[in-house]
Amino acid sequence: MTFTRAIGMFFNKIILGIVRVLALSRIHPNVLTFIGLLINIGAAYLLALGQFRWGGVVILGASIFDMVDGRVARETNRVTRFGGFFDSVLDRYSDGALLIGLLVWYGSINRAPYVVLTAITMITSVMISYTRARAENSIPTCKVGFMERPERIVLVIMGCLFDRMAPALWVLAVFGTWTVVQRMIFTWQEAKRLEAAQLTPPAASSTSVRAGAKY
Repeated sequence: MTFTRAIGMFFNKIILGIVRVLALSRIHPNVLTFIGLLINIGAAYLLALGQFRWGGVVILGASIFDMVDGRVARETNRVTRFGGFFDSVLDRYSDGALLIGLLVWYGSINRAPYVVLTAITMITSVMISYTRARAENSIPTCKVGFMERPERIVLVIMGCLFDRMAPALWVLAVFGTWTVVQRMIFTWQEAKRLEAAQLTPPAASSTSVRAGAKY
């Protein structure tokens, strides 16, 4: 067993323990999702004050709620379509709140370049989610790209805890934009493939007709 796998198993056991306790408490998964949003708003306030390390700790706490709400829903047999929708909407608000906190901080210390960088990161974060949601109206799935929400949150936490938020924002902006481009290219390719398949007559049908004629 590798060291990283051992760490993963250790933290997974902790998460499972939290899920069991919350499941026994009968708290609704949507309430957990909302609590996570409130904690992230608190983290955003700390970021707006420039308290990055404490903000990172609070974001880490909020991420626990992000990890357990879906598991609690499955554990208590409360998985619903609205629950998934509600979770996605509040995730967008959580992401936006954290970046607004950074906008306030960089604005207060007159760092215009970082205000612009944070704004670009915010737009990119929204577009990553939007491109997938919009693409999946036309194609079955669009999960391509590296910069999913878990990766974005980990980068923000690392930027806070190690006081390296500017490099973290650059990575989020660049790789986030690349993820959007990847999803656009993937959707274009898949849409072309599906449209071509609709225009091509199914070979199996004509074969079966000919085979039936023989008999």
